Amino acid sequence: MSRSFINYIKCVGTGAKHNRDLTYEEMLDAMRQMLNGEASPEQTAAFLLGWRLKPESVEEFRAALEAIDETSVAHPVENGIELGYPFDGKVDNPYIFPIAAKMVEPFGIEVVVSGGALQPAKGGATVKDVAEAVTFPRNLRYFDRSRYNPKLANLTPIRTRLGIRTGLNTIERLPGIAGCDTALIGVFHKPYVKKYIEIFGSRYRRLLIVKGNEGTPEIFGKCRVWLHENGETEEFTVDSAALGVEYRKSFEPIEKEEGLKMLKNPSEGLVRVAALNAALWLFAKGEADSVEDAFKSLG
Repeated sequence: MSRSFINYIKCVGTGAKHNRDLTYEEMLDAMRQMLNGEASPEQTAAFLLGWRLKPESVEEFRAALEAIDETSVAHPVENGIELGYPFDGKVDNPYIFPIAAKMVEPFGIEVVVSGGALQPAKGGATVKDVAEAVTFPRNLRYFDRSRYNPKLANLTPIRTRLGIRTGLNTIERLPGIAGCDTALIGVFHKPYVKKYIEIFGSRYRRLLIVKGNEGTPEIFGKCRVWLHENGETEEFTVDSAALGVEYRKSFEPIEKEEGLKMLKNPSEGLVRVAALNAALWLFAKGEADSVEDAFKSLG
């Protein structure tokens, strides 16, 4: 039974001494009310801000994800691998997933990405921008949130006016609508590895978490990777230099059009980076025993 939404705002917005985590059932109800528009825009903004500052618990994340699942339209994809990109854009380097997707097509792997309108707070080019500007290979499937979950998409104006990251930035990356058994997601900070495993680990047979470029699942150089499977987590390092992949990443913002131009006409170095990522996907899908073996199989 739904409660007055103001009760949920009080749980996250009355200060450190009185704030508390919502129970699973409370968060499920709160998220449903926000998605259905039963909470006013002002109430939704107040809750999202307080929720972020409290901060969010894993139990709350799981409940919010269940409410989002309820309002999402499934689009099953066979032998797919889901890539979890942030919805707040990419500013320092171009996307490479369309190039890498073509490389795994001979292995029968379908690559799944989702996107939508830009969310706060980083800015930059989004997966949606790429989907609208670049011709995708046949095995690359893009799903737009305005279609698979319009209720969540409708929260964009509120989030834009709020102008900061919220808990939704964390859970929206892997909507799971394609029913893939394998997924990749990127992290900025190591503490989020455990959090992502607790939130998403049970939803996939194999979940790879990478210390990727700009928090994306894309790697441009040496990085740490965590593989979660059968309740166990293994940490290892992908050494790009050992594989002959050397790419000078940008640490300055690039214009959206420049990034798209680099993707449409990739340099040899960017193609090598794409091959490194394709190898990571092949390993994730179990097509090779290691990233190194997968890289060799790409020629």
